[in-house]
Amino acid sequence: MLKKIPVDQLRLGMHLQAFCGAWLDHPFWRTRFVIEDPNDLALIRESSIREVWIDIGKGCDIEPTADASIAYETADTLPEAAPDASPPEKATFADEVKRASRIVARGREAVVSMFQEARMGKAVDADAAAPLVDEISNSVLRNPGALISLARLKTADDYTYLHSVAVCALMIALARQLGLDEQQVREAGMGGLLHDLGKAMMPPAILNKPGKLSDAEFAVIRTHPDEGHRMLLAGRSISEAVRDICLHHHEKFDGSGYPAGLKGEQISLLARMGAVCDVYDAISSNRPYKAGWDPAESIRRMAEWQGHFDPAVFQAFVRSLGIYPVGSLVRLESGKLGVVVEQGELSLLKPRVKVFFSTRSQAYLKPEIIDIARSREKIAGREDAAKWGIRDIDRWWAGDKR
Repeated sequence: MLKKIPVDQLRLGMHLQAFCGAWLDHPFWRTRFVIEDPNDLALIRESSIREVWIDIGKGCDIEPTADASIAYETADTLPEAAPDASPPEKATFADEVKRASRIVARGREAVVSMFQEARMGKAVDADAAAPLVDEISNSVLRNPGALISLARLKTADDYTYLHSVAVCALMIALARQLGLDEQQVREAGMGGLLHDLGKAMMPPAILNKPGKLSDAEFAVIRTHPDEGHRMLLAGRSISEAVRDICLHHHEKFDGSGYPAGLKGEQISLLARMGAVCDVYDAISSNRPYKAGWDPAESIRRMAEWQGHFDPAVFQAFVRSLGIYPVGSLVRLESGKLGVVVEQGELSLLKPRVKVFFSTRSQAYLKPEIIDIARSREKIAGREDAAKWGIRDIDRWWAGDKR
């Protein structure tokens, strides 16, 4: 039986079933566990959560000395939250990036824990990961560029974990661009979050090798979709669609991918989406062996890889991100350089740009945000930061939110 109690009545040995509050209001990525560590108990009491549900069939009940006159709410199953018919309100990039930075940080912690538990043989529980997917989904609804752009900023050590968060966000944005229903959007996000779970079983020396893999090492890495699929088969509440994304996100539209060499529509739509999102985040992020390409350069190069992606899915992906995604360095016709800080509302070719450098005087300018849609300025094309000796290009849009 489940019982709702105040957090000040929590004690060691209780089985926590759910927190009464938002996922970001408490410090744990999963909600169902027996409280065995005094530090966990202290963290819950210090959070903004005031009530929790416990399962007295799997753990301790409240102390016998508790006030017997209090009538506690009980249930056999958790009451379903009332559906929120209204979508999250739209937010500016600047406002959403503050909230998104918290989600990205918590998301990294969740994926680290998930990978650690997978290595120890614990079954993956999609229900535990669902609140993270919901938080990412809501952030993408409020402003798609914020979390997607922040999740791209990774150190080499963080790559494996934040890659999962980034692909989750990219899959959600792409699913909505394709007009999929909300159930499919959630499955796309969950598939993105879990698509690389098999890498938890890869030798760290190979996974983090700062150079080109040998043929033998690459053969090991190629087993990660099968490993992840095997773990998801043993998991809880994992849909077939999510397992399929995990198994087939390295298939290519022309049949040259792996593990099954599927071709065209033999590959499910969600797996074809996974292939695009996985590659984009991989090539636009810093890896142990190479620096990531500029977002716009990544889009340009992907467009040249004939046979790799489903053309219709790739075109929708570009529409979801923009031809010049946030973080792209562009040159204006005036000779000024700027970094894209937000997509325009009316045109993929007219984002908002933070201008900070003059190619004519080869000097930094006072930063200024120009809305190309409302300006006489036009984008002449993408630009290479190294050509002008510009370093740490992301600081111009992300600031201290990295």
